[in-house]
Amino acid sequence: MNIMGIIASQQREGNTAFIVNKLLEGARENGAQTQSFCFSDLDIKPCRGCWACHKNDQGCVIKDDMQKIYNAMEYTDIIILGLPIYMGQMSAQGKIFTDRLFAQRSPRFSPFFKDNAVKRQIVLSFNQGNPNADLFKPYIDYTSQMFKTLEFEVKEIPVVTGLRSGSIYDRKDLCRDLKKIGSGLVVPDKNPAA
Repeated sequence: MNIMGIIASQQREGNTAFIVNKLLEGARENGAQTQSFCFSDLDIKPCRGCWACHKNDQGCVIKDDMQKIYNAMEYTDIIILGLPIYMGQMSAQGKIFTDRLFAQRSPRFSPFFKDNAVKRQIVLSFNQGNPNADLFKPYIDYTSQMFKTLEFEVKEIPVVTGLRSGSIYDRKDLCRDLKKIGSGLVVPDKNPAA
């Protein structure tokens, strides 16, 4: 099983990276192959809205590091998308990633929607400074629904709160819980090689 993490933050060693890496660690410990991408290491430009990706077979005409993610997605069973909440919604990096998915996945309401799209699984991992887990629930629910219209199966939506109160590295219970979620994503191979 292949699981890919996307850290939609410019902080390579920040809270979002910590969370995504713990989820991946749990998956790896249960036998998954994992890889991750961090926006701090990538040059990914916003969608131009040019529609070229749906006018021919060349895909997205923006040749940047998003091509690496498109390629990796072809072999990925589950994507873990780490989304810090800034100003009540996902980070700008998360929005750029989401918009650039249009080159491969049209929403159901789009005239380009293909009913035979491969359904991918996704974990939407949100984190916020505020301790109230329900504060941004309407936005988190909206984001989950949006990914469903892009033909993703939303597997889990962990929301890590209270990140303005001390270091995330000191929260041993959180480390354990995140690794457990990651481990739970791994489906045992039903036909192991003899």
